[in-house]
Amino acid sequence: MDVKEFVVYTLMRLALFAGTLAIAIGLWSLLGGEVWLPGALVGSFIVSGIGSLVLLNRPRQAFALRVQERAEKATKAFEQIKAREDAQAEALERAEEDDPDPGLRSPERRTDREDR
Repeated sequence: MDVKEFVVYTLMRLALFAGTLAIAIGLWSLLGGEVWLPGALVGSFIVSGIGSLVLLNRPRQAFALRVQERAEKATKAFEQIKAREDAQAEALERAEEDDPDPGLRSPERRTDREDR
């Protein structure tokens, strides 16, 4: 299972968040003294989210393409299985339609008919 795009995007996103958090805490301590950590976290989360839209566009697109390819592959496999099951069901229905005695046949009945 290849998860390269996911790992790359996630690590870059975490690095961007850590960088913006470090900058926010640094600026806050320089300008205001005591750092209010919840505010720095929320501000960094918002800024890194907006920044990732621009800065991490290429890795996000690669990740999205990989997800789309895997979804298409899974859909194709599902459709193949579904088609195979439908073909088996149709063959069973045809066999039942061709059977003159649709009742259940026990092994004894089959043997009796074969003897006649």
